[in-house]
Amino acid sequence: MLESLVEPIRTDSLKEIFVLRFEELILSGKIKIGEKLPPERELALQLGVSRPVVHEGLVELASRGLVSLRPRFGATVNDYRKEGSIALMASLIQYQKGKLEPELLESLLQIRMMLEPPFAKLAARNRTPEHLRELRAVLEKETTADRRCVQALTDLDFEFHLLIALASGNRVYPLLLNSFRSVYTNLSGQFFRNTKVTDAVLGYHGKMVNAVESGNETKAASVMKAILNHGEKHLRETIRQENLPRQPFNGR
Repeated sequence: MLESLVEPIRTDSLKEIFVLRFEELILSGKIKIGEKLPPERELALQLGVSRPVVHEGLVELASRGLVSLRPRFGATVNDYRKEGSIALMASLIQYQKGKLEPELLESLLQIRMMLEPPFAKLAARNRTPEHLRELRAVLEKETTADRRCVQALTDLDFEFHLLIALASGNRVYPLLLNSFRSVYTNLSGQFFRNTKVTDAVLGYHGKMVNAVESGNETKAASVMKAILNHGEKHLRETIRQENLPRQPFNGR
């Protein structure tokens, strides 16, 4: 029975694992821009895989703009801001493990602040009765959700912001936001562990729904800015606390 369910690990699977591991190391900043990777033979020995797996993995990383390959020199980590492709954008979207490199985190926060308030303004202008019903339904779910269930709160928060994007009437922005769901929920989930933060977010969401329902475009944009500023403040505090050195337990 087990033999029919478990298939041998394919070379392709090992290559995918290799690529995902090095994506994480590069996007987290653990491997720096300009850093030269060890030779293929050495990487193969360290990882316990064949050299062809390493070579194919490096070729895939190069196609995404993460590394440059030079004959007899090896692989060097690129500045993905200059060399990255659409494939790298997909890598960023799927990236959830560990922590984002600080500059990358800053860029994501900036993009969000630039985009979401104007689209909240459009939502107040273009929302339909169906949009309002859906927003009210999500708000009700958020209000009754278990504060200890971080994943449920994170998912509902994303759904709320996606509904605002849909209500804007713009056809591209919801697709863009939905594409970044993994990154979005990874970041927002870090501060939903604090119940005080959760209560504040629900208050802002209520104000947002009222602004959108009343068609108050200026208010909707203002509330969205407040939501983003609040989230950014607590996200930074959470990251700061996690980076503090742990004090040794002295038994007292």
